[in-house]
Amino acid sequence: MSVEAALIEMLRAVPDWCATMIIASLPISELRGAIPVAMGVYGMGPLSAYFFSVLGNMLPVVPLLLFLEPVSDFLRRFRIFDLFFSWLFERTRRNHSERFEKYGTFALTLFVAIPLPVTGAWTGCAAAFVFGIKFRHALPAIAAGIMIAGVIVTTLTMMGIGLADLLFSGIPG
Repeated sequence: MSVEAALIEMLRAVPDWCATMIIASLPISELRGAIPVAMGVYGMGPLSAYFFSVLGNMLPVVPLLLFLEPVSDFLRRFRIFDLFFSWLFERTRRNHSERFEKYGTFALTLFVAIPLPVTGAWTGCAAAFVFGIKFRHALPAIAAGIMIAGVIVTTLTMMGIGLADLLFSGIPG
């Protein structure tokens, strides 16, 4: 059973709108997984799927932005975590700082908005922390990225469902 199927099964007793928000709030699926599930499995319309997915994807953003630094500071007291965070921050800054310096919070919005693996709100919060983007700038940038990603994923899902309907509408079932 796939992770997606197992998650849908676990959330079977939860109302569809709530299950959509839960799926959207998780770090792996985010709204990139929630919108197709909401529309394809739960039969939600595009606006409902978009709304509940964006709302669910925003749920962890404020706590992540507020608590990544204190948690990191606490963990850095232990040598293994200090080594890991030093390596992570140095690598990330070395590979991406030029773009963030050039484009600022706009780069953060684009990073969150691109619906690809390892992009999204969770990683955007981590990037904001690593690059020292202040909460008051990071929150609207990440929110805008989530909304843009939601439009992209909803559009692609509608196109996919429409194509599937077109392809399979003539097949007797």
